[in-house]
This record gives sequence, structure tokens and C-alpha cells, in this order.
Amino acid sequence: MKYLFLFISLFLFTLANAQNFPKLDETFRLQQLTPPTGKVKMVLDTDTYNEVDDQFALAYAYLSKDKIDLQAVYAAPFHNARSEGPGDGMEKSYQEILRLLNLLGKSPEGFAFRGSDHYLEEVSKPIRSEAALDLVKKAMASSPENPLYVVPVGCITNIASAILIEPKIIENIVVVWLGGNDLNWPTQKEFNLMQDVLAAQVVFNSGVPFVTMPCRPVVSHFHTTIPELKYYLEDKNELSDYLYNIVVEYSGGRDAWSKVIWDVTAVAWLVNPGWISTNLVHSPILTDQVTFSVDRSRHFIRMANDLNRDAIFRDLFSKLTK
Repeated sequence: MKYLFLFISLFLFTLANAQNFPKLDETFRLQQLTPPTGKVKMVLDTDTYNEVDDQFALAYAYLSKDKIDLQAVYAAPFHNARSEGPGDGMEKSYQEILRLLNLLGKSPEGFAFRGSDHYLEEVSKPIRSEAALDLVKKAMASSPENPLYVVPVGCITNIASAILIEPKIIENIVVVWLGGNDLNWPTQKEFNLMQDVLAAQVVFNSGVPFVTMPCRPVVSHFHTTIPELKYYLEDKNELSDYLYNIVVEYSGGRDAWSKVIWDVTAVAWLVNPGWISTNLVHSPILTDQVTFSVDRSRHFIRMANDLNRDAIFRDLFSKLTK
């Protein structure tokens, strides 16, 4: 009886969240999930102050002009020891975005937007933040032939809200998310996902073309160390010094220490999909217990399963110090 109740609950939840979304033809969705080969339009959604990897991801996306046309950066909420709450985390992230854009020589005017100051509470009440509304605007101005790649590397609140505000945008976007864990991992209690489970459920259920970078056991291998960063980044330019120093500060100055810079991987897949191998899998059902339930009748998404750590860091360091 317990499992029957769980099945019915999952079915009703999926139905409630899917009924207002356009039904994409699976052939179309698979076409949109084909790894890109040319230059793409992109927006980055980031909890920039949460750790130190978002800063690398933002700089990498902006400097990869041969492959990425970065059109906007959105501040995402977060709550941990570095913030007093989701809204404070979002504001600190927004201010960090401004610092990075200044180092990159890019004006934030019409480019950097504040996101939600709280997590999604009801699917009937999407959060109409500056970021969500700008995403809707840019997505509606895009097309299936030239989609907008939406890259969230924090909780997925802003993206879920945009999809709920205007469900038609799923026809014109591809979401590439650094969040959650592999299908076979025992739990999905990963920081980006577990902050706003409802928002993640909305995106998984919406049918939007969706690429995920599982934190464990895939992109958790994307580590660097203080000595490596010192060798490649220190004293090269103001930007590289800033990135090096925030990692040193975060580490407490320990040399025998490594840090995963996993947010970079979502951007790296757009720069060169050959560096991160992916498989097509059926979109899992994200339960309220923050686990994945597999249903092979559901639509496909693309999920990373391995990466070339050295190739990505080589390109990243080259662009940061050019």
C-alpha cells in the first residue's frame, strides 16, 4: 500500500506539473539535445558568492568568445554559512558578479540581473524576478533553430520560474545544469538541487531539452590545487590574481589541499562537448524524498558520465591568462 500511494503521488505530481507545458515531439527534443558544434547564445545563472568555482565559470564563459555569445548573467539565491538567507545569498552573488564583470571590462548595464530572493514555494506562483523575466524575454526572441542555452550552476529557481511564467520558452531553450547526482547515486541531496527541490522537479517534468552535469560521481573529479593555480594564474593579470587569491582565502592557505571547480564543466560542455561524454537517459522522477525514481516511459534528457579534466583546465588557464 505504501508503494502504491507513492506511485499515485508521483503520477499526480508529474501530471500537475506537465499539463501546462507544450508537448515537444521526442524527435525534436533529441535534435535539440545534440551536442552543439558551433557558436551558441548563452545566459549564465549563478550563485556566484557561494564558493569560488562560479567565478571561474563566469570568466570562462565570457572569455570563450569563439564558442559562446554570453548575453546575460543572473544572480541565483543560496543559503549556507556564507549568507544569512537565500535573498542575502542572491544579493551577495549579484555584487560578486559586478566585481567579476569589472575585472573583465564588461558593463553590467542590461547584462547582469538580480534573481529570486527566495525559493519556489508553489508552482502556481512563479517568482517574477528581473532574471526570470529577462530569461523569458530572451528565450521568446530565440528560436528552435537558434536556441538560447541556459546554464544554471546553482539552484534552479530562476529557470523554473521563467518556465512557469511562460511555458512556451521550452521550445526555444536548452538548459545545461550543474546539479544533482548520477542516476545510480543513493541520494540527490546535493547542494544545488536540495536547496529548491520543487524548482528542480518543475524543470525535470517540463520536458525542456535538458543536459545535466551530475556532481557525484562525475564532475566531482574536476579538482585543482593551490600549487597548480599558483603556477598557472599568480601574477599573470588582475583577473587571474583575483581568482587565485579567492581560492587561497577559501582554503585557508593550505597547499596540500584540493578544490573541485565543478561549475566550469557546464560551460566547458558548450565550448567542446568532446571533453565531457554524455548519454541519453530518460528524465528521472525527482521525489519529495530527494531521490531519483526511474520511469522509462518519460522523455529523454542528456546526462554527463565522464570528463577530460586536463583538456578543460588547459583551455581554462589559457583563456584566463591570455
